[in-house]
Amino acid sequence: MKDFAGKIVFITGGASGAGLGQAKVFGKAGMKVAIADVRQEALDQAVEELIAYGIKKEDILALKADLTNRDEYKAVADKVEAVFGGPPHLLIQTAGVNSFGPIEASTFDDFDWVMGVCLNHVVNGLLIFVPRMIKAYAHKTEFHVVTTSSMGAFMAGSTTGPYSAAKAAVNNLMYSYAEALKPYGAGATVLCPGNIRSNIGNAEKYRPAHLQNRGYHVSEGTIKTLNAIHAQGIDPVELAEILKEGIENDRIIVLPDHNTGEQRAAQLRALHATIEDYCLTGPEREKKMAERMAEMMKNFAPPSGDGKDAPPPPPMWGIPEGGEPFGKARKDLDWVDPSKK
Repeated sequence: MKDFAGKIVFITGGASGAGLGQAKVFGKAGMKVAIADVRQEALDQAVEELIAYGIKKEDILALKADLTNRDEYKAVADKVEAVFGGPPHLLIQTAGVNSFGPIEASTFDDFDWVMGVCLNHVVNGLLIFVPRMIKAYAHKTEFHVVTTSSMGAFMAGSTTGPYSAAKAAVNNLMYSYAEALKPYGAGATVLCPGNIRSNIGNAEKYRPAHLQNRGYHVSEGTIKTLNAIHAQGIDPVELAEILKEGIENDRIIVLPDHNTGEQRAAQLRALHATIEDYCLTGPEREKKMAERMAEMMKNFAPPSGDGKDAPPPPPMWGIPEGGEPFGKARKDLDWVDPSKK
């Protein structure tokens, strides 16, 4: 997809973070922008920010909805068509939540909440919007589907079990849709960022009341630490520009950098090599994986000049004043190792 002007984009999680960055970039490219989020106050603020960014008010549609609810998602899809005259040409599903704790401490509520937002809402959007997009645009004009995933989709997540599982599933969905949409003249892309300057650290504040039985330790202190980490992330507008370039060049996987195609491939080879390591014996595996992790950590510090004087990696897990470590289990869970509580 190369031509955006005059077309429609629908973005979930569009009221802040990566989703709002996408709304700004594709709105500036001339698209009519529909954003959906569960937070009305955030939506109102996003509309003001988009207008200040130079997007016409009449080209913005803000919709409050819980997109894990299929009836609400269908109503939102109907509204987009009613207001803008058709389904989106570009569907970007970015809404996501995360919580941290040992996977063996997870509850049904932890899985239902995280996978509900990170996977089920994506399935809902694909099944609701893609048939409408095919009927409206196949062999007539370009259209494309995107899901914002994570670098966590490529690796184990012993303290992000539901999230990493959901993102791995999302990646595979996009690979499948990329193949399936070819006969209709369309494409699919999965965006796999690392750390984003976003509000996802506050996600636990918006966990639904009926899914509050968490197995993880969550407090204002853990939220403060997560927000400090996310403040160091990539700028959402920069990330959206990288995504736009990926869509224009029909990339199925878009990584959060400006590296060459070969550099991107090298990053993925390093990540996928860990799967090969799982075939090794215990001691051999631990040694190899430690070596790979040390090599991967070098990528957190961009080289300066010829790369020989590259700075050390920035601190990733520093605890700010008033913060506390995250990724721990609830203290009352008697089957969890004490070091994980």
